[in-house]
Amino acid sequence: MVSPGGRKSAVSGEAPVRDRARLHDARTATAVGRWLGAGVVVCFVTGLISHGLQTPPDWLAPRLPTRPVWGYRVTQGLHVATGIALVPLLLVKLWAVRPRLFVRPPVRSVLHAAERASVGVLVSAALLEVFLGLVNTAQWYPWPFPFKPVHWALAWVLVGATMLHVAVKAPQAAAHWRRSPADPQGPDRRSLLLGTGAAVGVVTLTTVGQSVTPLRRLAVLAPRAPDASAQGVPVNRTAAEAGVAGLAAERWRLTVAGPRPFDLTLAALNALPQHTARLPIACVEGWSAAADWTGVRVRDLLERAGAPAGAGARVVSLQQQGGYRVSELPPPYAWDPLTLLALRINGRELSPDHGFPARIIAPNRPGVLQTKWVGRIEVLS
Repeated sequence: MVSPGGRKSAVSGEAPVRDRARLHDARTATAVGRWLGAGVVVCFVTGLISHGLQTPPDWLAPRLPTRPVWGYRVTQGLHVATGIALVPLLLVKLWAVRPRLFVRPPVRSVLHAAERASVGVLVSAALLEVFLGLVNTAQWYPWPFPFKPVHWALAWVLVGATMLHVAVKAPQAAAHWRRSPADPQGPDRRSLLLGTGAAVGVVTLTTVGQSVTPLRRLAVLAPRAPDASAQGVPVNRTAAEAGVAGLAAERWRLTVAGPRPFDLTLAALNALPQHTARLPIACVEGWSAAADWTGVRVRDLLERAGAPAGAGARVVSLQQQGGYRVSELPPPYAWDPLTLLALRINGRELSPDHGFPARIIAPNRPGVLQTKWVGRIEVLS
């Protein structure tokens, strides 16, 4: 019930007239919630793909797909673009339901308390998850905990809370959506939704160019500009940051450990059959860029070391610290003809920041696993 003065009745819990006039109504919240829910689903599914490619369980590693070569570029670019688009959607959704977040009295029953607690978890998880993902695109970490496991755990909390909220509110949402919007706020609601859609379009167009090449010129808000980067590919970690800036080519050796181990100098590696592949490199922050990579096939090195068919490989970088100093090439990658120990990019020798003298490049693989400054490759039985 609503009093003549427009105040909300503690019995009905409905929004006051003055709030409904400002579009704080269930129909508006339902309309924005549909878009928000779809975005959460896209982010969650693409996040599962990213996590599976980065840290595959034992049963999945031998089955990881290397095709299409641009697969990770698309899924991770979509993940980050959708996450950025969730920012205006989430803000509008919270604005639309604001009166219900601050009802008086705050708790009317045990059931009402449980519902409000679940909403609190949902709102907190959504805000924190989007914030963490957004600042990760700029590689800014103002917190003491590791980003990846927290982001992964929060994703499950957010999805679980969303599913619970949808299950509880589905009948009400369906009723509000089926009801004819005969109230005078119909045109205002359409204007709000159009404005929300425009905001989503603007933040998407001004950032998605970091992974969608035709839109590069519009990506004025993207943290990376691949075309303006050294050798046409952005760098997340420089040689100086990795502690390998003074690496001398004449002292470098590649060690390949296996049944028939051997070492190679850079000159000897350059004397082996060279192969070129055009492959994209895509980072978890959302940027990606394609380049022509030239080097020696990893499978050729494994065969020379006596690796059994179907064996994987461990790649060790010369950098002494960092979470991705060591990476593994599961069999599908290790034996793919496009997986290279690259020595050149776009016809030029790798720069120190791009992994000189040698780095891994493989199809459909996260950029953090395309190990730079390779010093050792080990056959895994």
